[in-house]
Amino acid sequence: MKRVIPLILLTLLALSCRENEARWPVEVKGGSFLSQSAERNRRLLEQEEAVMARLIAEDSAHTYLASSSGSRYYYLRRNDGAGYLPQPDDLVTLSYEVLSWGNDTLYSRPEIGILRYKVDKQELFPGLRSSVKLLQEGESAVFYYPSSLAYGYHGDNDRIGPNIPIKVHLEILNIEKQSDTIASNP
Repeated sequence: MKRVIPLILLTLLALSCRENEARWPVEVKGGSFLSQSAERNRRLLEQEEAVMARLIAEDSAHTYLASSSGSRYYYLRRNDGAGYLPQPDDLVTLSYEVLSWGNDTLYSRPEIGILRYKVDKQELFPGLRSSVKLLQEGESAVFYYPSSLAYGYHGDNDRIGPNIPIKVHLEILNIEKQSDTIASNP
């Protein structure tokens, strides 16, 4: 027995001195999911832009403008005076309604109510956040948003499903400049 214990210890010591072998993952994941997702989103945006272009071409009554964010819009009421466009931190009072591209009302003005929005400091969906900065006080316009500028791949968990493009009638009721707020506080 005295000879067996040192032999076992010597064997364990020899086995523990082996070099560690690298363990390879059972499943190798590539970047294919991200590239497939990007390709799917690109195709979806192309399809939505084609439908938007067709809707605009069929509407000869309005002159459409393109925003830098990717939406298209036309004015319902325009303030031709040299007005002020909302800047970050300004407090904007606005009213809007959300429609489908087929003109079905998803959220009406009374449901949404009148909002007081601090520009770039509060959450609105991406398209509306950029559109607020395009209109002066007293102006209203209709904006067409692809789903990526609306509620995206998730939807709003209520009436707007995933990847649904929307149309918004937006009206800017009042703009309180940030500099006015600072100047009025002693």
